[in-house]
Amino acid sequence: MISRIRAIISYYHMTDRAFAIKCGIKQNTFSNQLNGARELSLVTINAILISFEDISSEWLLRGKGEMLLSAIKPDVNIERMERLVDTIATLQGALNEQMKTNVLLTEELKKARGESAMLKNERNIG
Repeated sequence: MISRIRAIISYYHMTDRAFAIKCGIKQNTFSNQLNGARELSLVTINAILISFEDISSEWLLRGKGEMLLSAIKPDVNIERMERLVDTIATLQGALNEQMKTNVLLTEELKKARGESAMLKNERNIG
């Protein structure tokens, strides 16, 4: 089972410490369990399954089936999220430029209206 836990850690590109923190397990206890100094506890196994809901309990406990319950792997989702973040950033930049243009055009419109009003007043006076 240790090799399967190591596979999870590797899959998520985590350190042993980060994994222990995510699972709410004391780092020292987890390290001792991974190194074989202590037996894996039910508390540790349960914490892993609760923290990583997409991990198959059948795979973790017995080594049967696939590691992930879902067909879509998180790496694919991460890549999609990164692309979405880039798209959002690009769109935000475009929106900011549009807002600047709107402010400038609004100022020009106010100025033109003011000039128009002044010309009307001059015509009325003259």
